[in-house]
Amino acid sequence: MVALVDGYLFLTTAVTLFVIVDPPGLLPVFLGLTSSLTTAQRRSAGTRASLVALGVIFVFALFGQQILDYLHVSVPALQVAGGLLLLLIALDLLMGRGNDPTGHDGVNVAIVPLGTPLMAGPGAIVATMLAVQQAPFPTGHVTVALALVTVMGLVWLFLRYAGHIQAVLRESGTILASRIAGLLLSAIAVQMMADGVFGFLAQAH
Repeated sequence: MVALVDGYLFLTTAVTLFVIVDPPGLLPVFLGLTSSLTTAQRRSAGTRASLVALGVIFVFALFGQQILDYLHVSVPALQVAGGLLLLLIALDLLMGRGNDPTGHDGVNVAIVPLGTPLMAGPGAIVATMLAVQQAPFPTGHVTVALALVTVMGLVWLFLRYAGHIQAVLRESGTILASRIAGLLLSAIAVQMMADGVFGFLAQAH
């Protein structure tokens, strides 16, 4: 019986998405946006935000290729553009430039800005679309979907226990985790751009 899950693809996809979404980096923003909520309301907001992000990324994973075909955009072009977007996010993490949690305008924080664009941002969407594009059907697609669900489940755990995790990591630990995530993400971004360039060269021949 053929295995339905590719272990290597699952690991690489899950690690990439986890680094992009950066749950430790989300904690300060999440705690700031939900500071006026009760513990139950904060947990509910974390659950809704995780579901919103999962739904947005899943829709793009399913129909992203049709959108690209309609816009006449090639996968190598998407790789280069996605790599540039990821590099910008990585630089923000490395430099400590976060989103201002005080800029909330009253819209449900579970949808905006937590669900999107903080969690289901351009980087996560592009990375998932590329993983689906390059994965074989059906094994690869099942693997990518499982990796996406796993990562969003981990994000949900981070948000649910945000207060406890911050107490353990403290401010210095949270900052350190964000810096490490930024370093890993910058390497992923450069690799994605390099793959796009090689894809352009392959199409030219």
